Amino acid sequence: MRYRRTTAGVFSALLAVTLAATAQPAQATTAAQPQAEPNQVQGLTVVQGDGYATLAWTPVDGATDYQIERTPVGDDDAATGASVTVGVWRPNRQINNSEPTFADAGFAPGNRFQWRVRARFGSTVQPYSTPVSDTTRDHWGDPAVPGQSLRTQWETTLGAQYTNDVNEYAYTAAIDERSDRVRVVEIGRTLQDRPINMFVIGYPTPPATAEAVAATNPLVVNCNVHGNEPGDREACLIMARQLAFTDDATTLGLLSKTTMLIVPTINGDGRAANSRGNSTGQDLNRDYSLIRQPETQAFVEMVRDYRPIASYDGHEYGNANTGDLPMLPPRHQNVAQGIFDESQDMIEGHMYTQGAEDGWWACPYGCTGANVGLGEETILRNTLGLKNVVNSLLELRSSGGPTRPDEGNTANNRRRKTYSALWTFHQFLAYHGANVGDITKARAEAITFQSANTGRIVFRGSRPIEAYPAPHPGDTPPPLDAPGENQILDQPPCAYKLTEEQYHGARTDGPDGQQTTVAQRLAAHGWKVIKVAGGYLVPLSQPERGLVPLLLDGQAAEGLVAAERIAPTLTGTHNGPLTVSGVACLAGATVRGPIKVQRGATLIVNGGSVNGPVDASAAAGFVLTASTVNGPVNVTGATGPVLLVGNRISGPVNVVNNAGGAPLVAGNTVNGPLSCTGNAATPVNLEVANSVSGPRFNQCARL
Repeated sequence: MRYRRTTAGVFSALLAVTLAATAQPAQATTAAQPQAEPNQVQGLTVVQGDGYATLAWTPVDGATDYQIERTPVGDDDAATGASVTVGVWRPNRQINNSEPTFADAGFAPGNRFQWRVRARFGSTVQPYSTPVSDTTRDHWGDPAVPGQSLRTQWETTLGAQYTNDVNEYAYTAAIDERSDRVRVVEIGRTLQDRPINMFVIGYPTPPATAEAVAATNPLVVNCNVHGNEPGDREACLIMARQLAFTDDATTLGLLSKTTMLIVPTINGDGRAANSRGNSTGQDLNRDYSLIRQPETQAFVEMVRDYRPIASYDGHEYGNANTGDLPMLPPRHQNVAQGIFDESQDMIEGHMYTQGAEDGWWACPYGCTGANVGLGEETILRNTLGLKNVVNSLLELRSSGGPTRPDEGNTANNRRRKTYSALWTFHQFLAYHGANVGDITKARAEAITFQSANTGRIVFRGSRPIEAYPAPHPGDTPPPLDAPGENQILDQPPCAYKLTEEQYHGARTDGPDGQQTTVAQRLAAHGWKVIKVAGGYLVPLSQPERGLVPLLLDGQAAEGLVAAERIAPTLTGTHNGPLTVSGVACLAGATVRGPIKVQRGATLIVNGGSVNGPVDASAAAGFVLTASTVNGPVNVTGATGPVLLVGNRISGPVNVVNNAGGAPLVAGNTVNGPLSCTGNAATPVNLEVANSVSGPRFNQCARL
């Protein structure tokens, strides 16, 4: 590997061990082996998963591909219907060709089948294997047990109908009512006033507040942003029931350490109309940075408040020749390296490996060379990456294609899509549980790196996705949209200044009657804004620094306003005391003496060195990041935001009686006590702990 680590059915064969929702583990059914014919497939086994069956066999030397045949049979294994070729295994579908597997899916759960596999040399077929018969798993949950007995409309119709909004809300409410592990919260409303619900799932109960959930390093699945791509949504509804009512000790152990957030339908209006966009026609997956629509605003505010550290975003993809499960990380070049690497490890290090084990074809989105999967920051995977969230896009191949020839039947196609998504989301939970330490480490490094306002800004451009080492799961990597010279700013500003009109002025880029101002959108993102003479200052020294210029710079590809760039005011050495009035921005500067910030003034220090105390009393704003201070730091009575991130401070730190929202105190090394008292909002650290040699007092006791 290129990275540092290599009420429907139950879980996959792997998850029967790690996340199984039933008491019975998966068992392989193996064919008896008579005398083999030349080139006959041997060693066929079948393991039942959640809505699929994993077939594995010994490869035949020289075979170019394999055909998988399925026949419905009765309890006596006599055929009850016609045999059908349901799958074609090709070498590019998995990373381990010496152990071929195929996840057969699309059948109605609970039925009994017989399977055979044969090799082909080009177009020349070889003898079928000895058949294997087995009964597939029924829909998950005991029909006699309350809660487990719930079923979605999609399940009760065996995929003939998708779950409509009325049934979704009834099903969601029933899970909420019957499981102590679940709290359903409404995070917003669609334009047509449909609720946007989110399952908050933990064990034995979910944390009571968004802030408490954030402390558990939660993960989130966004299931249905495009209304006409509902396969992931059905999987999410099933998974919510499984997590709500399973007795599996491993699963409960995972839920006792984190919180699972599931947003089944962010685009309820589009789902009701079976349309890609919302009721205005807006593609919501081109709006997560701009947040012009109430649906995307609800989701972005949820990310701000609940602070998930990892995410999957569910879609469907129309290319019939691609994999079962195309995936892609956040590619925008402003995404911190560690977030990109962890996202790639989740995909290539885990999903490719487990997909090869369970028979699913995971590959990079665009693995057939299509012009998809680029670096637009408006797309959720890129927006989340810029918000320091390890994440991936998930695309369900929307047609069977050459490798799944039995999906001309609509219900078969829908079942395969949904159960492949369900497999992915359970694997996501398993990956998160096994790697939460690495994810949080990458997130902490990203937050401190972004807050330091270091390095160039790329307005539009993606990181390359290299072809996976042979054998590659797919044919080609997604294309590269490398930034041109006019899309790069080598010397970033200290901040952006917005006029009153830019900040609070009325806008027309939103639905009638629900247009929001830039001020409201920046607040939804959770960014710190300082009121100064003549306007509003947005420092780049913030955890989401990579996204700030993409909305506020006149050079941005899809921005909100062309704000004024504010250059640093001091970059060299200042000998003696420094008194700040107005706005002072120090970038890599050295101050050989104390700093005093006067009432109503603003100090921004990025990567500086201060030999003396720093004192701010009644400042308009105070930002200190990636700096060294040889002395105490006192910030008292600020009327605007306070940020201290990634500093080394030799002396006590006092954050007292500040009124400009929750002070951010994260990733600092303090040689002395850390005291926070009387602040209007309790300081936060975004789960990036401070190292403090002295005691931590009052509001900072847990930071």
